[in-house]
Amino acid sequence: MTHTPGNERAEQAARIAGTPWYRQLYVQVLVAIVIGVVLGWRWPDLATDMEPIGTTFITAMKMLIGPIVFLTIIGGIAGVADLKKVGRTGIKALTYFQVGTIVALLTGLVAINIFRLGDGVHADPSTLTASGDASQYIDQGEHQHWWEFLTNIVPDSFFGPFVEGDILQVIFLAVVFGIALKMVGKTGEPIIAAVGRLTEVVFKVLSFVMKAAPLGAFGAMSYAIGKFGLSTLTSLGSLILLFYVTSALFVVVVLGGVLALYVRLNIFQLFRYFKEEFWLILGTSTAEPALPGLMRKLQFMGAERSTVGLVVPTGYSFNLDGAAIYLSLATLYIAQATDTSLSVGQQLGLLAVMLLTSKGAAGVAGGGFIALTATLSTVGSVPAAGIMLIFGIDKFMSECRALVNFFGNAVATLFVAKWENGLDLARARAVLAGEAGEPPATSESEETGRAGAPAPVQPAPVEPAPAEPAEVTP
Repeated sequence: MTHTPGNERAEQAARIAGTPWYRQLYVQVLVAIVIGVVLGWRWPDLATDMEPIGTTFITAMKMLIGPIVFLTIIGGIAGVADLKKVGRTGIKALTYFQVGTIVALLTGLVAINIFRLGDGVHADPSTLTASGDASQYIDQGEHQHWWEFLTNIVPDSFFGPFVEGDILQVIFLAVVFGIALKMVGKTGEPIIAAVGRLTEVVFKVLSFVMKAAPLGAFGAMSYAIGKFGLSTLTSLGSLILLFYVTSALFVVVVLGGVLALYVRLNIFQLFRYFKEEFWLILGTSTAEPALPGLMRKLQFMGAERSTVGLVVPTGYSFNLDGAAIYLSLATLYIAQATDTSLSVGQQLGLLAVMLLTSKGAAGVAGGGFIALTATLSTVGSVPAAGIMLIFGIDKFMSECRALVNFFGNAVATLFVAKWENGLDLARARAVLAGEAGEPPATSESEETGRAGAPAPVQPAPVEPAPAEPAEVTP
């Protein structure tokens, strides 16, 4: 019997529908999070010993992020018939990123100016002593200049960015390499074909790693609760609550408004569609493990492969809405808590600095604190040691930052895809409404098959060779 793409998608949807609930990744991760919270609450000493489980999973994911970003960007550029479109898509994406970052920063500034949670703290900066990781982040931030994110894009060696996990440099290499492959014509076709095959191998390795996602979420959550305790949530609970409420309003009102008014899609349906990634981010406190799923599902929705391959990896470094809200809110909270008066003009000046410093520590451990310290050090009027006031609760704010960053990049990609006429809107609506089935979870790719998933993120077996070379012939 001949299998058409429509038949394959129907078969795939039927297989997914028949998957037991307990085998679905998001259910397993949710259960693992609950167990981790209980363990951290009741047996904190034992829970802190679970840290290696969480860190090992996140390390394994970071091991694959560099190759995935490199290969998907090359595949995206190679799949574009006209190189001018690559530049046009990149410019549109960066424009959207900057506007989005400004709105996110302003959202944080408005929220903390309205509620002024730092008033009455009267903290003396001279008595605030940095220690441990906080001391390291402060030192790194104080020596970071606003322009370094531009000069550091160019790596010292080809393999250095992959070893150090510097995603900005990986993106730079991928763009240059992808453009060069397009420009050499037929000479680059064998390499492009090899990139397609290698992408399939990398995503197969990813499917192995994703099977351990519940363990990773359990280890990370149990350690966080066991180490910092639920009491930490109550000590600065009002600041945590303000950050979460502000972030939720930003996602629903701002991002939801952009999605509804321009793309004509529903943000709440998007939440349901990315439920697996939501729980994975919540459990691990980082958006990196969800990057492959985001790319795969956006392509499944009907977003053009080249747009997804360019916008999503770049957005993970340049479109950090959650980090921007946190940065502006935390900066003004520290200023209020240390009785540092800032005029409206000075706050707008801070916003201009944060536009740059928020990009400088993308993908770096402790990036939020490094960017915060770099901002305070650049301005000079707010004491950098003041970050110790919020260091204890940062872990409980990182989940929200990562979630907002994730959905910000999902909306950004759909926005740019629509702007570039590279979005099948009818299919996107059908997928979000649950009428076109859902792509299988990465960890379930072997059981549910790869039919109907867009290459190279979820390549379908084609005999005798993948179809990518035919698409990129000059």
